[in-house]
Amino acid sequence: MTTASDQAHTRLPETMPCWVGGEARLPNTNLAVTDKYTGEVVTRVPLADEALIDEAIGLAVEAREPMAKLPAWKRQAVLQHCVRRFEERREELAMALCVEAGKPIRDARGEVTRLIDTFRYAAEEAVRVGGEVLEMAISPRAEGYAGYVRRFPIGPCSFISPFNFPLNLAAHKVAPAIAAGNPFVLKPASLTPLGALIIGEVLAETDLPRGAFSILPCRRDGARLFTEDDRLKLLSFTGSPAVGWDLKARAGKKKVILELGGNAGCIVERDWIEGADDPDAALDDAIGRIAVGAFYQSGQSCIGVQRILVHEAIYERFRDALVARTRSLVAGDPKDPDTFIGPVISEREAERMEAWIEEAVAGGARVLCGGRREGAMLEATLLENAPHACRAWGEEFFGPVAALEPYADYEEALREVNDSRYGLQAGVFTRDLYKMQRAWEVLEVGGVVVGDVPSWRVDHMPYGGVKDSGLGREGIRYAIEDMTEPRLLVVRTPPFERR
Repeated sequence: MTTASDQAHTRLPETMPCWVGGEARLPNTNLAVTDKYTGEVVTRVPLADEALIDEAIGLAVEAREPMAKLPAWKRQAVLQHCVRRFEERREELAMALCVEAGKPIRDARGEVTRLIDTFRYAAEEAVRVGGEVLEMAISPRAEGYAGYVRRFPIGPCSFISPFNFPLNLAAHKVAPAIAAGNPFVLKPASLTPLGALIIGEVLAETDLPRGAFSILPCRRDGARLFTEDDRLKLLSFTGSPAVGWDLKARAGKKKVILELGGNAGCIVERDWIEGADDPDAALDDAIGRIAVGAFYQSGQSCIGVQRILVHEAIYERFRDALVARTRSLVAGDPKDPDTFIGPVISEREAERMEAWIEEAVAGGARVLCGGRREGAMLEATLLENAPHACRAWGEEFFGPVAALEPYADYEEALREVNDSRYGLQAGVFTRDLYKMQRAWEVLEVGGVVVGDVPSWRVDHMPYGGVKDSGLGREGIRYAIEDMTEPRLLVVRTPPFERR
């Protein structure tokens, strides 16, 4: 259990400032941050207006040259300082996340670990932003020419991060920007701004140039400049597809990276269980991983398991075991370490989820377990044979609900996974090398995970999707590529000087 003394030690201050060009500002306290389990206001932070955002962008423009000139070892030192301080403030960060997002404390501590991993890996990459030597003499006319490619910082960046991973998904924008030598302005989700503001506190302890970073909570309708201002050279947005594609349409000439939604499919082939030396252990393994993938942090993950396709030969056994595991998940206060299911981000969202369940049931789906709501708490819910036209199957549910159904043929299951406007990640439980290869070849997703759920992610891997799931890739090295521009140098040696 998290004790009262633990909670007192990590109690939030009455107000927290935003960050403008690396300086703390408290222009107002208009944004109330609530405990998502109790509904109580826990602190207040500023809401940035357009004038403050404009000032922050101007400071980022001024910081472009100083940031670009910052030696790689200094950028690395900044990131290493962040790693040390996040380690020291680990429990404070976890409790703030638990409170502001309603994330179970075990998951919150796990996200802090990922925050630290992301900054640590970015520190390593900060001294590896390299280039290449390009062989030019591909024809006689290019003899005597040498080519070199070097990557240069793209310039001021605009970041918009979501509520569900307010620490680590902000880190996936901030850390590579620093590693690459770019100033940035960040808009954290107004429902969960605290983690990003604490990151700002830590960055303010470093020797980053004035203007290098701004962290500005603001309402969506007040964030026009984050998207439209031409002084910004890159926009990286994580959030819903409808908002993301609208921002891209309004972003002008700047580069745009979108990490959007999904309704991830997970296939369980019969060979995963029947081909195992210990079929019971194989079943238990798959059930455990899928239960976590579907319901961790109350299903509020864009790669959460939503559509579960199980071979008909093992379907009934698998279904019954998954129902039993789902019913055993503990729901309640996210500050309790035994809690697995906490509140969703708001009661309004819980009401939307409840309506989607009712729509599926009206269309013929069967509720195998769960389905009940109380305030912002929604039970972990399994649906069977949901009609594919219903939103619980075809749209991103973003809550503790998953739908499962049997299939007869592997190719049929692959087609079902692809029958979606999303394409972020997919999971395939199979022992057959050729089936693995087939899934990798034909699934229209950004990543295929074999022997595990699509929810699995390590923070250095290329992460992103296709179709309505987004554009571009995150993962530190891949983000740095987007945050830098390749510049070619060609050197000619005249014939009379060639030896």
